[in-house]
Amino acid sequence: MSETAQKTESEDKAPAPRQNFLRQVLRLVGPYWNCERKARVRAASLVLLLLTMGQVGLSVWGNYWQRGLYDALEQHSVRKVLVQVAIFGLILSISITVTAAHLMVKRWLQVDWRAWLTERLTSRWIDEARHYRLNYFPGDHDNPDQRIAEDIRIVTESSIALAHSLTFSLLTLGMFVNILWNVSGGIDVPGTDVHVPGYMVPLAFLYAGLGSSFGWMVGRPLVRTTNNLQNAEATFRFGLSRVREHSEAIALMRGEGLERTGSTSRFQRVMRRWNRQSLAYLGLVSFGTAYGSLLPILPILVAAPQYISGAMTLGALMQAAQAFQQLTASLSWPVDNIGEIARCRASAERVLSLHEDMLELDGKEKQPQGPHISVERREGNGLKVTDLCIAEPSGRVLIEGLNLDVRRGERVLINGDPGVTGSLFKVLGGLWPWGTGSVRLPGVGEMFFVPQRPFLPEGTLREVVCYPQQPGACNGDDVQRALEAVGLSRLTPRLDEQDSWEQVLPQRVQQQLCFVRVLLHRPAWVVLEEATDAFDPDGERQIMEMLYRELPHSTVLNISFHPDLAALHGRTLTLNRIAEPKVLFGLRRGQNGNGQREDDDADA
Repeated sequence: MSETAQKTESEDKAPAPRQNFLRQVLRLVGPYWNCERKARVRAASLVLLLLTMGQVGLSVWGNYWQRGLYDALEQHSVRKVLVQVAIFGLILSISITVTAAHLMVKRWLQVDWRAWLTERLTSRWIDEARHYRLNYFPGDHDNPDQRIAEDIRIVTESSIALAHSLTFSLLTLGMFVNILWNVSGGIDVPGTDVHVPGYMVPLAFLYAGLGSSFGWMVGRPLVRTTNNLQNAEATFRFGLSRVREHSEAIALMRGEGLERTGSTSRFQRVMRRWNRQSLAYLGLVSFGTAYGSLLPILPILVAAPQYISGAMTLGALMQAAQAFQQLTASLSWPVDNIGEIARCRASAERVLSLHEDMLELDGKEKQPQGPHISVERREGNGLKVTDLCIAEPSGRVLIEGLNLDVRRGERVLINGDPGVTGSLFKVLGGLWPWGTGSVRLPGVGEMFFVPQRPFLPEGTLREVVCYPQQPGACNGDDVQRALEAVGLSRLTPRLDEQDSWEQVLPQRVQQQLCFVRVLLHRPAWVVLEEATDAFDPDGERQIMEMLYRELPHSTVLNISFHPDLAALHGRTLTLNRIAEPKVLFGLRRGQNGNGQREDDDADA
């Protein structure tokens, strides 16, 4: 088998079945009915149930109305026909009212449930930097943004729609079993003395049972193919969004050809999985067509001998046929909804995987089983790193035996290997648990981190400079003074303009805006990661002198590879990657209790 064929086959293998799927889904979504607005939620659910019961009642009324209409036609009675027309008008008006009310209540419940679940997962994903840490955690949680935006919508809308149709079918089943039993009467088996009462009821169960069994066998591949298709669609959308986010870099590097190739490849995967889903639909639709075409004819053919013999009126015949269809349709609910069930389950699997992986991530970090970096915060005047070993997520060691003690008010320049310094920046930010040793940081809210590439949210320029606080938390005069201090006074008139600032402003101006944020927040500790690499040497010196002048008592840890900055700092630390490749879990000789070598000095 070729490599391409093997890859295609592996892409479309069915995922391992999830154990206790319904229990896990209920544990995720069940608390909605006990949330802070549970009174409204429960009231809406009860109203939806009552309206569904009303729809079933109208269906029963319509069944009896149909019998009355055909009996009036058989009797050639104009008066009785007009009475039935008036009754139909009443049934129609009530049906419109009930259906409209049902639609509004159902849609409110769907969007409210979606809002609750979206808020729950979004908060958990965004809080405590899980959106970042989850990228390095194994599991099925790719494209979390689309799982939250799209799959939650499908789950909430489909679940309520399926629950309504199932409730309607069960109530219909209970009502029309009795109607069909009474209307169909009984039948004598030819050549015997056996009398079968309500014979159309077991016939309906037999017809629906055979149809459901065969339909499920035909439709089983649809669950797997739908899940695979939704995963491929999510990957395709994610690739397009990445192109949009990095459009400038792609255009400058003339990378359109490669991106087009990648997009085509991802869409071809969508097409392959679409075709597999089409084949799965083909058998189901073919069977459904035959099944549905026979349904209106079968009860009339079965009851025709009774009508011909005079044992059944035309109205009773039509009522029995309609009751047979209603009963069979309610029994066929699984077959009729197999496509929607597959779609709902696939989305529920994706939402559930994201939720469970975030829970597992929290559990492993709170009770880690292997080596990890211990980070704690204490109110005090210092930052202390003890016996720190930093590793990659794969376990490959970057640096070990690092000891660092920074006192309040110091200005420290950190350079060396970019991979090591970048990882140390993430360790200090609480984003990098891979390694051993301990890090003691100042108290919560005392440190302000400035990455190399700043994040500029969409909105007004005032929102950009005040981030991560709300614009109202920043004094207008303070904002203007900060802009003047960093040399951006020309942007003051544009503070309330709204634009895509990440694309409009050059890189140097974006980095200057980060220093505006620092001046507005006035933190006790400032940690910079190549935050001035877009400046020329004179501009870099001026911005650092401005920072020291405006925040004379703040500690500054500056990760930079510009040697001219050494004169502006009290000391310089050079961090180098270890010379010999080493895996954290493979350390044996000379280890201490943390899995770190005792005979190594800090590479600083």
